[in-house]
Amino acid sequence: MLKIRLKRCGRKKLPSYRIVLVRSQARRDGRAIEELGYYNPISNELVYNQDRIKLRLSQGAKPTLTVKNFLIKSGVIENLRKIN
Repeated sequence: MLKIRLKRCGRKKLPSYRIVLVRSQARRDGRAIEELGYYNPISNELVYNQDRIKLRLSQGAKPTLTVKNFLIKSGVIENLRKIN
């Protein structure tokens, strides 16, 4: 199974994250299949490739909770939460 998740980069105390497509069993900072964008929490900057993310979601990739919330806020996807 493939996941769209954040991969930490940047130096100590100055984090920056890449939005990447990885296997679900891979390490957080392991080898990525594809880079889809980045997020800088210091400047609150979010840049991503909307077309590639939509393609990967249609192919069955699952976003993590944080990435899902980013995509919902930016309007890429609608809320995927199941109603119990």
